Amino acid sequence: MQFSRKLPTPTEPPIEWLLRPFQRFSKRQASGGIVLFICAVVGLIWANTPWMESYEHLWETHLAIGFGDFLIDEPIHFWINDFLMAVFFFMVGLEIKRELLVGELASPRRAALPAIAAIGGMVVPAAIYLAFTVGREGAGGWGIPMATDIAFALGVMALLGKRVPLSLKIFLAALAIVDDVGGVLVIAIVYTDELVWLNLGIAGGFVAALALANWVGVRNPLVFAALGAAVWFAILKSGIHASVAGVIIATAIPSRVKVDSSEFLERGRVLMDEFERHDLPQPLPTTKQRDVIHGMETMTRDAESPLERLEHMLNPWVAFIIVPLFALSNVGISLGSGVGESVTSPVFLGVVFGLIVGKLVGISLFTWLAVRSGIAALPAGVTWRHIFGVALLGGIGFTVSLFVTGLAFEPGELVNDAKIGILIASVIGGALGWFILSRQSRSTLSETSEVEHASHA
Repeated sequence: MQFSRKLPTPTEPPIEWLLRPFQRFSKRQASGGIVLFICAVVGLIWANTPWMESYEHLWETHLAIGFGDFLIDEPIHFWINDFLMAVFFFMVGLEIKRELLVGELASPRRAALPAIAAIGGMVVPAAIYLAFTVGREGAGGWGIPMATDIAFALGVMALLGKRVPLSLKIFLAALAIVDDVGGVLVIAIVYTDELVWLNLGIAGGFVAALALANWVGVRNPLVFAALGAAVWFAILKSGIHASVAGVIIATAIPSRVKVDSSEFLERGRVLMDEFERHDLPQPLPTTKQRDVIHGMETMTRDAESPLERLEHMLNPWVAFIIVPLFALSNVGISLGSGVGESVTSPVFLGVVFGLIVGKLVGISLFTWLAVRSGIAALPAGVTWRHIFGVALLGGIGFTVSLFVTGLAFEPGELVNDAKIGILIASVIGGALGWFILSRQSRSTLSETSEVEHASHA
């Protein structure tokens, strides 16, 4: 469709070309992992400099939010671990719901392989950890090596670009989603000391209000934000870690669209025709054209579900601010003379062997059993070497592993032992996973080029 005239193209403001490199960077799949890695390194270096006290003082600075009986006066570290990580888990919850509705977990057949692989990637690491720590101090940290950091793992895989089959990326993402479900259940059930049933009941009432708002067709994000904040506060006071509230709230976010694709196309054509009909030779749109523009904005919003819109809106905040900030504030450990003792401690060994050996054996073995038994089949274009590479990438525990460490142990030597183990295991797992996948990618490309050469000959 052509219009009778074109509006003058405005001169690009300086801010546009200044921000363009950052916009290109933010759209790359590996970008979130890169920022996360940088913040982790900065936090580790900062905690091992003469300015170590400033690092600790910053996160212990108190910040009060609220009023009266609803006042929360806690250190910044609390707001990061209990509030911002609830937003992180809210994002995880949205991803889980989307995958269950339309993604790789939408049907039992498609969900079988990544789900079984994820179960192996949780059970075996936990068992290996307990083998090192059973009967000793620190045995309660068995949930630490169960986690996989999806941002880091997908970021490492993204470095290989198109050399890795798309089906393998989807398999890793689905596996990590199931892994997240397991992690949330462990946090909610295992790492909860004492329940305040009254507050838990209040939280349940607000969750019911969220579900009711969804059912009657409420789509205003402010309504869900207000009820979600009430759920978070009630769960915070119930004894369950407040981060779990994020996943619970996500289950109530509407996933239906008000305008389907055919209606969107039909109404869009009508609005575009209306826009052209009122086209006049003036630099700005007419009143009628502005009405059409507003109508198109509403229609576009109605063609996207609140779940998808929130996920799209939160993704950059979670990837570039929340998770890196969590890493910066939680990774700081002193690598002084105590490191020698840490690397021989049962907790350290349990975390390292759990994340590297446990993930490799658990994911690979359970995948093989699922394929061998006929329950599932390998995705198209995926080889067993690909599976081994993904299993090693699963050993990048980082974000959630650090998070579980803070729940499992009180500040002290056990926390340091676990954190050092997480850092070392994540680096080893990421490096080995990248190496195996890159070697497989080269051999696959070589085989492909040989086949193409033979066919041309």
